[in-house]
Amino acid sequence: MRPIATSIHTQPQSTARIMMIRPVQFGFNTETAASNEFQQKDFDHSSSEETQTKAREEFDLMISQLSLTGLDLHIFDDTDDVYRPDAVFSNNWISFHQSGKVVLYPMMAENRRAERRLDIIEALKKDFLVEEVIDLTHFENEGKYLEGTGSMVLDRRYKIAYACLSPRTHPEVLDAFADALGYEIVTFSASDENDKAIYHTNVLMCVGDIFAVVCLESIKDPDERQNVRNMLEETNKYIIEISLEQVRHFAGNMLMVRNLKGDKFLMMSTQAYETLTETQHKILLDYARIIHTDLSIIETNGGGSARCMMTEIHLPLK
Repeated sequence: MRPIATSIHTQPQSTARIMMIRPVQFGFNTETAASNEFQQKDFDHSSSEETQTKAREEFDLMISQLSLTGLDLHIFDDTDDVYRPDAVFSNNWISFHQSGKVVLYPMMAENRRAERRLDIIEALKKDFLVEEVIDLTHFENEGKYLEGTGSMVLDRRYKIAYACLSPRTHPEVLDAFADALGYEIVTFSASDENDKAIYHTNVLMCVGDIFAVVCLESIKDPDERQNVRNMLEETNKYIIEISLEQVRHFAGNMLMVRNLKGDKFLMMSTQAYETLTETQHKILLDYARIIHTDLSIIETNGGGSARCMMTEIHLPLK
């Protein structure tokens, strides 16, 4: 039996308030490609201007679809004064928490560090209460990284952070996050069909309120795999397993959101939706309405998908 009724917790898993960054100089980032097997340099031979135009069109279409759901969207434009090819993936440099805490994260690629914009935090302060900014970026000086809710998939209800270790996700920074936010960390190693480390946890895992989509197949160590399964089951999640092939098509990179009326939606790319089976569609529809949109240019050039583009705002309203 799949759990349908939710249990009562003070911290909701999903939010209606989402921050997103409209791309201005989107393109293939050579600095991130070595650790991101999802980037495909030879996919599109368009000029950088054409790639940016197509990415902007995909972004705006996604915004239009999200707007129809009744979400509270906070959209900021990237600027053209600094080169930020991955600015659209805003969930890597910042996270917002119900406690009023904001976390800034250490990024592996030097050209991604410019994505951290304090002006965005100041703008959000007009509507939201920010109690403290926790700056973890000093770890960059030691070559230790943690790329936000890309590196971690958060169960906000139970304050658990799932994290697959990779060059972009360092245990010491995870411990610093745990100390600052009061989270329990569940670490594991995950790799693809060629035994290459999967660069971000959020491409293989999505945690909803009472369900979790996860590629257990990617966790090769049986003890680690069982530990993840046990933790999900102990926190009352119905587990929907996906394959490594489905992960390759971004089936793990989805996010559950809810509008201001409380209606639940599961946002993903069209590629992700089409790689899911009919049975998986039916199960997911028990929990949320599925919304999908074409992100093929952003996915292939950037190596990230819908979830990477959405930064949840859990801050208290003023």
